[in-house]
Amino acid sequence: MIDWLLEPFRHEFMQRALFGCALIGFTNGCLSAFIVLRRLALMADAVAHSLLPGLAVAVLLFGLAPAGLFFGALVAALLVALGTQLIARCSRVKEDTSLGLLFACAFSLGLVLLSLSPVRVELHHYLFGNILGLADSDLWVIYGISFVVLPLLVALERPLILTMFEPAVAASQGVRVNALNYLLVAALVLSMISSLQAVGVVLALGMLVAPAATIYLFADSVAALFWGGGLLGAIGSCLGLLVSYWLNLPSGACIVLVLGAIFLAALLFSPRYGLLARVLRRRHLHEQSLERWKPHAH
Repeated sequence: MIDWLLEPFRHEFMQRALFGCALIGFTNGCLSAFIVLRRLALMADAVAHSLLPGLAVAVLLFGLAPAGLFFGALVAALLVALGTQLIARCSRVKEDTSLGLLFACAFSLGLVLLSLSPVRVELHHYLFGNILGLADSDLWVIYGISFVVLPLLVALERPLILTMFEPAVAASQGVRVNALNYLLVAALVLSMISSLQAVGVVLALGMLVAPAATIYLFADSVAALFWGGGLLGAIGSCLGLLVSYWLNLPSGACIVLVLGAIFLAALLFSPRYGLLARVLRRRHLHEQSLERWKPHAH
């Protein structure tokens, strides 16, 4: 039994994948705090799907070169994110409507372009990830994104929080609200690119939302959401990867399912905001009201 549990740690490709998973999970978990508080889940989903046409264009122009894939995904995601803001500001169409339309069109365009590629492309690797196939170049991309996004979020934590909750007050204190919003979107795009190899464009949203959503059921502190989300993202991602190895299941799906299972457990059993605690509080209040009513009845 012990040999079966320790077997994944003996393989170099699993050691590489676990390290990449921990770094991706921590970065996404930290950013998750701002995504949940700012209610940017739909934006994150749109960004994830918009990576595909950028990857397709990069494959058509440069083949499977990692640098080309990175910059193709980056440009496509930024175009969709900024295009959404532009449509919302210059027309009657609301932001959520423009998001839904743009990410559906972008995803469809990506599928069409990949079908035209002269290079054989394993589509499911882009859609659902292939963390076990991490190369040195992929790890360097993950390192670089993490070492840009994490210090940036830590340095701008206070103005970002003020912008999210009181944008008028933030503007009055000299905070450049629009610039910070664009910066948060840029961090989201970079984190999505780092998640691409782990879970793909379809499942990336789970890694970016589940950690902070889980911690949100236990704590109200932004610091707890930030650091707790990072730790939970790293631990949950590595645990999901191990489960996929032990049970011979798809790695990206297992990572998201483990994070989802942790969220479901928190939803049910959280002592403050869990469903079970809410039921017990209601029952306690009902019993108290009955006790107060009994003397009057006699």
